Amino acid sequence: MKNTLYLLPIAALALASCANEDTIEVNQGREISFRPAMSSRATETTNANLADFKASGFIGSDAYFNQVTFSRNGSFYTSANDYLWPGDDTQIDFYAYAPSDITGVTIGSQSKVLEDFTPATSIANQADFITAKASGTRSANESTGVPLDFAHRLAQIEVLAKTSNDVYNFEVTGVRIGRPVSTASYDFDSDAWTLGSDKADYETTYATAIKLGEEATSVMGSEGNAMLIPQQLTPWQPKTDASNSAQGAFLSIKLRVTAAETGTQIYPYPSNGNDQWAAIPIDTNWEAGKRYVYTLDLTHGGGYVDPNDPDPGKPVLGGPIKFTVDVEDWVNTPVSALDMTAE
Repeated sequence: MKNTLYLLPIAALALASCANEDTIEVNQGREISFRPAMSSRATETTNANLADFKASGFIGSDAYFNQVTFSRNGSFYTSANDYLWPGDDTQIDFYAYAPSDITGVTIGSQSKVLEDFTPATSIANQADFITAKASGTRSANESTGVPLDFAHRLAQIEVLAKTSNDVYNFEVTGVRIGRPVSTASYDFDSDAWTLGSDKADYETTYATAIKLGEEATSVMGSEGNAMLIPQQLTPWQPKTDASNSAQGAFLSIKLRVTAAETGTQIYPYPSNGNDQWAAIPIDTNWEAGKRYVYTLDLTHGGGYVDPNDPDPGKPVLGGPIKFTVDVEDWVNTPVSALDMTAE
C-alpha cells in the first residue's frame, strides 16, 4: 500500500531573517502539520500505530526547523510550536523519520544520516524504521498539502514451519535468525545503507510449544516479525564449517522431536535437554521494504544442529531407516533312515 502523508499549513509565526538580513515575508496562514495516509504485526509502522515522528525543513542549505517532533492530533500531526510557509513562495525541503526516539540521527546541510544503527537482539524489541522526503511551496501546497510518502527502510523477516510426517511430533518453542550483519549506517539523501562488519543472532522464545502440522504455521510467537538491516547474506556451511567460524547466515528453530506412537524423544539427543536449536543455511538478498517469509518443511528431515549448540552441524534427523536383506539358504542336515516296518 502506498503510504502518504500530507503537509498542511495552519497559524502565524515570524521567520528568522536570512544571513544577509533580508527578511522573508511570512504567511499569516496555518501552521505546518502532517496528515497520514499510510498503513500487521506489532513491529510494523502503519497509519493506525504511528504515534509521532520527527521532521526537518530546509530552505536551500539552511535549516528552517530541525528534528522537530510531530505528534498525532486528531487526523493531523502537529508540533508543539508552529512553523509557517514563507510568504514569498520559497521552497522548503522536508526530511522525516520514525520512530522519533531512534538515536544516532544527524540532519544537517552537509549530511543527513543515521549512524551505527543496530537492531535489538530480541526480536520482540525490534521496531520498524521509516523515512520520507519531499519539497513544497506555499502556492502549490498551502491548500492541498505536501505529499510525504514514508517507506520502510528495513527488511521484515517471518518464519513459518510445517510437516506432513505423521511418524513424529515436531514442537517448536522459538526462532533464531543467525549471523546477519548487525550494524549499518543509513543515508537519507541516497536511501542507501552502508554495512558494518559486526554480526549477531536475533531470536525469540516462548513457553507454549507450537505443534507443527501440514499447514504452514508462523513460529515467530506473539511478538511480531523481525526487522533487520537489508543485505546480501552469506550462508553458513554446516558440512565444512560446523562451528561457523566464518559467521555465515542461518535460520534456526528451537525444536523437540518425539515418536508419535511411543513418545520417545528423538531430538535433542538425550544428553542435550528437552529442546534444542535446529538450523538451515540461508543466502537471501534482503531488500528494504520487503517482507521475507521462509517456510521450513520438516517432512523429510530437521536440518542441522545449530552452530551455537553441542554437536554443531550434525543432521537432526537422518534419512529414512531402510534395510538390506539376505535370507540364508537352508542347510541340509541328513537324518538316518527310519525303518517303517510295523512290529
